[in-house]
Amino acid sequence: MAKRDYYEVLGVNRSAAEDEIKKAYRKLAIKYHPDKNQGDKEAEEKFKEAAEAYEVLSNADKKARYDRHGHQGLEGYGNGGGMNMDDIFSQFSDIFGGGGSPFGDMFGGGGRQQMRKGTNLRIKLKLTLEEVAEGVEKKIKVKRFVACEGCKGTGAKNGTAFKTCPTCNGTGQIRRVVNTMLGQMMSATTCPTCNGAGKSVAERCDSVCGGKDGIKQLEEVISVKVPAGVEEGMQLSMGGKGNFPPGGGIAGDLLIAIEEEEHESLKREGKNVHYDLYINFVDAALGTVLDVPTIGGKARINVDAGTQSGKILRLKGKGIKELNGYGIGDQLIHVNIWTPKQLTKEEKSLLEKLKSSPNFSPNPEKSEKSFMEKMKEYFQ
Repeated sequence: MAKRDYYEVLGVNRSAAEDEIKKAYRKLAIKYHPDKNQGDKEAEEKFKEAAEAYEVLSNADKKARYDRHGHQGLEGYGNGGGMNMDDIFSQFSDIFGGGGSPFGDMFGGGGRQQMRKGTNLRIKLKLTLEEVAEGVEKKIKVKRFVACEGCKGTGAKNGTAFKTCPTCNGTGQIRRVVNTMLGQMMSATTCPTCNGAGKSVAERCDSVCGGKDGIKQLEEVISVKVPAGVEEGMQLSMGGKGNFPPGGGIAGDLLIAIEEEEHESLKREGKNVHYDLYINFVDAALGTVLDVPTIGGKARINVDAGTQSGKILRLKGKGIKELNGYGIGDQLIHVNIWTPKQLTKEEKSLLEKLKSSPNFSPNPEKSEKSFMEKMKEYFQ
């Protein structure tokens, strides 16, 4: 059956303010609350429908998606870091009893304990321009907490020495009767003794962790594959390479912040690299052949006779590979004509003789582009 319009479900119009949406949901939650309509499947469905509508319309991002594309716009969106059913229950504690959902698995999961996750580790990784350009595999040393082999991170001997939690009798939940505006209701909260596991350690681990936390610290060499094209400030993530949580669960992640080392002669800009080439005006006038540094080594270039200062030469494909792409940048060579600051008497005499020569008088052609025009042309 097709889903009804969420605004229709809550009985509000599309211009309704946040408080109006919240008030409408509160009214329906009270009307169709399961404890007030025990055994009424229709009321249960209406309650779930109202909760789903409120979960979307109370989240600014989801609401915007829904307004633009309807139900289809939320496909694959998940909770996306926004409000979930537990958030709703906490907001309306006077209705739901302040202990989370009292409705078991109605919304999938009920009061079950979520798998605990260890803390993340963060490190910095410095890369050369050559490593950034081609990608690299680096081996790094990381100190982290891992699960004890003897108890598999549980703290119990051999990972099996458990007993039923005496506080919750193995259910993982503590149920209590609370007074609400609707009268007395049953509320379920996670057992504080076993954290919802339903069991506690009967015999402590006698291995390396001593049954304390089920974890141990070690220094591990981890291989990190860095793709070509990463940039300063980017962060790579390796799942499960962070710290293992005390008492069992899953390890956190290793977060790797990228730092770029400065190259001695090349400067990066996106996927392109730049090089400042300085030549004397004799080579600029007569032309010359020079070797220039590139990411992969050196390249030989021709400087044509009559080259002007500010001219940009391009080496195709000598830049950096695009991150997760197939393109590659270029190397741009900026020609700068070096003017000597000190001259001998002989040098001054030679230049004085050439000074009055017609060919030494500036005479830019009309077709000669300005520096800004050249830059605009190269970066279009």
